[in-house]
Amino acid sequence: MPTDVETLMEMGFPKNRAEKALAKTNFKGVQNAMDWLFNHMDDADIDDPYEAPKGHTLGEESKPADDSSQQGQGISGDNASPGAPAEGDASTGEVQQPKSLKCDECGKLLSSENAVQMHAARSGHQSFSESTEEIKPLTEEEKKAQLEKLQEIRKQKRLEKQEKEKRDQLEREIQRRKFGKEVQTAKQTMAEKEMKKLAEERRREKMEEKIARQKVKEQIEKDKRDRAAKFAKTDPSVNTAAPATATAAPPVQVEKKEYDTCRIQIRLTNGTSITQSFQAKESLAAVRLFVEMNRTDEKGPFTLMTSFPKKVFTDDDMEKPLQLLGLVPSAVLIVTKK
Repeated sequence: MPTDVETLMEMGFPKNRAEKALAKTNFKGVQNAMDWLFNHMDDADIDDPYEAPKGHTLGEESKPADDSSQQGQGISGDNASPGAPAEGDASTGEVQQPKSLKCDECGKLLSSENAVQMHAARSGHQSFSESTEEIKPLTEEEKKAQLEKLQEIRKQKRLEKQEKEKRDQLEREIQRRKFGKEVQTAKQTMAEKEMKKLAEERRREKMEEKIARQKVKEQIEKDKRDRAAKFAKTDPSVNTAAPATATAAPPVQVEKKEYDTCRIQIRLTNGTSITQSFQAKESLAAVRLFVEMNRTDEKGPFTLMTSFPKKVFTDDDMEKPLQLLGLVPSAVLIVTKK
């Protein structure tokens, strides 16, 4: 039978790679060596020769060894005693040169000391001897079977790699969608908070205006009563009910609140909206620039307008401050296509 190195070489692997793969996998068989080779094809030193420990060489005369060394690992047995001649043909008297090494425990033929070490590491056998038996090469059918096995293993490895890439791609797509959903949810939450804040500001402004109007009404009524009482004191003949016809006092001027900033909500053509705060003295061009940089709808020329009261802003309005255009303290602008 061929050795593991020869099997790998017949399957198309260079000798250096085959020897290195078997050594790296502790000589656990061809399958493990092929797995190691497939995983280390791109190593820089993959083709460097494998340096095996020096040992006994076929045809070399054995050297005497002490008792302690004979008890350890190495070539031993009745057919490999120190100084013993090689096997010969008894009928002709010719000495035959050893052609292989043989495991005395299982009978497997091995081609070299390296193969002996591999077999010993894999099987745990310790007794080997020289043999004149020649290792038969693989037949064409065996080579073809080994090649088909290698191709099948490569195909399986390729399919596993493709399957892993598909799983990784699917996982990346899931993570991308999850991240996009989280970003969209965060934007929606922020927009809702801005809308609530804007609504709260409007409610507070309306409440302040209501209170101011109520104070004006109360002041007017008080002035009417004061004038009626004063008129009744100066002219007793006048009916006390006459104050109702008295001239109304001029309305009390309510101090108008000045705002430094304004909050603009912009509704885009795709139904979404964006909100931003601006300085009251900034021009409408600043709002237009903000829309151009942050719009998520279809790009293209556009105009800005208000719905109530309806007003379409022109290019001349772009240089006017927001305060002058009546957009302070808050307003809603609609983006329309030109």
